[in-house]
Amino acid sequence: MKNQNDFTIKIIKCGKLYDGIHDELQEKMEILVEGKKIMEVGKNVRVPAEYEEIDLSDATVTPGIIDAHTHLTFFEWSNRKYETVFNSPVYKSMAVLHNAEKALRRGFTSLRHMGGNSDDGYGALDAKRAINEGYFAGSRLVVLPYVQCTTGSHGDSSQMAQANPALSKYLCSTYPAMGSGPDFFRDSVREQVKYGADFVKIMSAGGFSTPNDTPDDEQMSDEEMKAIIDTAHSLYKKVTAHVYAAPSIIKMAHMGIDELQHCSLITEEAARLLEEKNIPIVPTFCPYDEIIRMDEENLRKKDAKFQEKLRFYAPRLIAGRETIINSTIKLGFGSDLVTVHRSYEGAYEYESWMLSGMDPFRILRAATATNAELLEISDIVGTIQPGKLADLAAWKHDLLTDPRAFLDCAFVMKDGKVYETEKIE
Repeated sequence: MKNQNDFTIKIIKCGKLYDGIHDELQEKMEILVEGKKIMEVGKNVRVPAEYEEIDLSDATVTPGIIDAHTHLTFFEWSNRKYETVFNSPVYKSMAVLHNAEKALRRGFTSLRHMGGNSDDGYGALDAKRAINEGYFAGSRLVVLPYVQCTTGSHGDSSQMAQANPALSKYLCSTYPAMGSGPDFFRDSVREQVKYGADFVKIMSAGGFSTPNDTPDDEQMSDEEMKAIIDTAHSLYKKVTAHVYAAPSIIKMAHMGIDELQHCSLITEEAARLLEEKNIPIVPTFCPYDEIIRMDEENLRKKDAKFQEKLRFYAPRLIAGRETIINSTIKLGFGSDLVTVHRSYEGAYEYESWMLSGMDPFRILRAATATNAELLEISDIVGTIQPGKLADLAAWKHDLLTDPRAFLDCAFVMKDGKVYETEKIE
């Protein structure tokens, strides 16, 4: 008996269809897939002589989901510091493959890896290549090997060994994109692009998870940031930046940044500027949920310093989230899971957006069409239409009313191939 992947032509019967183009769920649609590509979408697609019918009449079919902010080079968040310091670069690249496979089986057909820690950056490029060449099953990867950062900044993972200065100094020596001065960063960007970076990221501000800074801190000079942006653009690469507070958001917007991450402490003034300049953000709600929706059990899973910062910044985090929700800023969908949940459990980000009161269609568009645009893969994925690759997912739960709908993927297809799914428990 043939299985689903033995047929080059498949007809998918959809109970409901979200195509990534229209803010509606279309009833009783069909998708004709031939090989890797979508050939036709409609109420009654043409019926070839031989095909496989995939009955999803009890499910809602969407484009394969895209997570635009992941960190994939560790296996378990609870062991992340140990893995970062003591695991080899090869083992860390295996973590990328593991997380990419797990994400795929949960309906996430594309992931953007936002940079590794210490010596693990280039292994993510190898994992991407191995998946693309068909040696491993996994989500399509868009990869940044290393974040551009300064010593002691939020991007300096050697702080994980700060109690041992000699070890910390050694870890610094393995991180090629950490330094100082415009000339250093010009060369660093060129090197990253030479080795295959799909985009460039600036660690321009402090953060919540690092011990010696705050989210309000600016950790690069204007000259350094401008050098990174200008050099990347000269090499036809987009630039995104890790940023939280309004002054940094406003500064980056005027410098010509293409996209921003987090923006959790945004103000109305900064939001209006991003709307005016059409600069998208990936707001990563999930890492701050424990304080915004007050979940003491999960809050205690974070480091003491992380908890302290979340409690201190809670009023501004709550206000910033409301500002983002009420704005018309173009939003991408990214989870940034490094604590509490595993890297491949981006479904919790959907839950966070829903429980925060975000319009479900805005979430779905962010996680499909908009993310494909941000990752510069919108020519091949992100919407369900003829000519695109057949990256599809299906869900039995109501995507418009159930915040936990993404936790239970019923069907996933990538490049026209069907994979077994796994539920997030």
